[in-house]
Amino acid sequence: MPRVTSSTPGSPPLCGLRSDHLPQALLLSQALNWPYRLQDWQSALDLGEGLAVVCGGRVCGTALWWHWGEEFATCGMIIVDAGSQRMGLGRSLMDELLRRTDGRSVMLRSTEAGLRLYERLGFTPFGHVSQHQAVVRAASAVSAVRAASPVRPLSATDAGAIRRLDRLASGLDRTRLLDALLATGKYLVTDRGGEVSGYAAARRWGRGIVVGPVVASEPEEARALIAAALADHQGEFVRIDVTESSGLGAWLESVGLPRVNTVTSMVRGTLPSMSSQVTLYGLSCQSIG
Repeated sequence: MPRVTSSTPGSPPLCGLRSDHLPQALLLSQALNWPYRLQDWQSALDLGEGLAVVCGGRVCGTALWWHWGEEFATCGMIIVDAGSQRMGLGRSLMDELLRRTDGRSVMLRSTEAGLRLYERLGFTPFGHVSQHQAVVRAASAVSAVRAASPVRPLSATDAGAIRRLDRLASGLDRTRLLDALLATGKYLVTDRGGEVSGYAAARRWGRGIVVGPVVASEPEEARALIAAALADHQGEFVRIDVTESSGLGAWLESVGLPRVNTVTSMVRGTLPSMSSQVTLYGLSCQSIG
């Protein structure tokens, strides 16, 4: 029997999100025009944990979170059905999510609609992430960037370097995420002096291809990795979510990936300690980070 948890008095109880809930969870995200596929929901749940609110046999709310070690977590895919709002379900989901993250610092990306709730729960802004997407039309605009910083596919001996760079850039042990991306997509890397100095992942997700995470030692290297990924997916719909501090927005616009929205990065607690040697320029997705 699924574990039932407390919720706001008078509202439906919460339970653990299960795979058999996901077809209805997909309907919730489709109602918001979020591009998740059923397999994207399943992949997210496989990497972490989730909660569901079931109203009269129908899933009417969800929230997922992902633990990265003992100190940090990220959360996302927090949805309440339009017909079930103003019942305190969003607050109930978040209260239980925060209880289950066991005192970890929690990070999320918030739309404008969620800001007030998260602020009331003690989250504070620390930046912004912009979503860029379009069908990739031509490789000519990115060829010079690729030549400036040569990029190659991941080799069998590079996995450890990818994990090390990602931990430096994110401050988190995200081995589970990196291994999952390797199983479902492709990595590109840059070398400096025979050592891997940056990487980008690309995989099928949502409407097409998502490029991210992107980790590099400098903006030129990040642009080269992204350019190589774009060249691999000519004629396909490509999305990338980059941090505002990356400075890549104008360049992405110039190569045909316009910005379509911006969300606010927020944290409840302390941010992880990130190295100055490498930077996380692009996210795997807005929810997971």
